[in-house]
Amino acid sequence: MSKGLMHEFSKGLVRENPVLRLVLGTCPTLAVTTSAMNGIGMGIAATLVLLGSNVVISLLRKVIPDKVRIPAFITIIATFVTVIQMFIKAYLPDIDKALGIFLPLIVVNCIILGRAEMFASKNSVLPSALDALGMGAGFTAALFLMGSIREILGAGSIFSLPIPFLNENPIGIMLLAPGGFFVFGILIALANKIAQKQGKKPVEATDCSSCPLSADCAAHAGEEDAK
Repeated sequence: MSKGLMHEFSKGLVRENPVLRLVLGTCPTLAVTTSAMNGIGMGIAATLVLLGSNVVISLLRKVIPDKVRIPAFITIIATFVTVIQMFIKAYLPDIDKALGIFLPLIVVNCIILGRAEMFASKNSVLPSALDALGMGAGFTAALFLMGSIREILGAGSIFSLPIPFLNENPIGIMLLAPGGFFVFGILIALANKIAQKQGKKPVEATDCSSCPLSADCAAHAGEEDAK
């Protein structure tokens, strides 16, 4: 694998981790990470949708009209979400029950729509697939870490297996919203520290440039000013 392709995969692990560095997809991140298994389930589901949608959008990037690209992207993403959801319902009903509404809500996940607009629609299939795998791996790793920490401290178990001593007096608040935000903040700080040691500056969201709809907003603002 060339250095450029390796970069497309590795950037999502730490430097541009969608959860811990770009702070995207925080709603499912905080909601489903009450256990390690839930985190892995959501991460893998999102990764499969991201991979499928990136590949298809890359293949059709020269065919989809610019004016309807966002609806087209959402339709493609929704198709993959439906397939993945049906598969999970059939073969992993416990995971489906645990993830609940957040599984179909992958359709509007900022990570997936953002990669479709900012990368897959502008690049060939192989880089788009590697970008999806890297971002998906980073997303899954972040959810797994959060789920593991919250489950160990909040339930005294890991993958539902009791941990001696810890399961006797678990910290129940770690399974609630305050515990989720606490672990989330700690992991963001660690990710930024690791990135700094690697010589990468922390990601700063100073404008709307990271939003997949920023171009449309700018065009709309221009029209309003002209009026």
